[in-house]
Amino acid sequence: MSNETLENIIDLSTERARRVHDLDEKRLQGVRAAFIKVLPLPSILAKAKKKPKKKR
Repeated sequence: MSNETLENIIDLSTERARRVHDLDEKRLQGVRAAFIKVLPLPSILAKAKKKPKKKR
């Protein structure tokens, strides 16, 4: 086989795995978006440190 023919050969198992991965990733992003919409993560705010009370 010539080099030109070898470059045009497609590994079908690799392409299928890539396509399945892309579909799974798309579904996962949809689930993440739904969870964020229903249960948004609270924004992390820096809490001010309280001064300790004096002991008497």
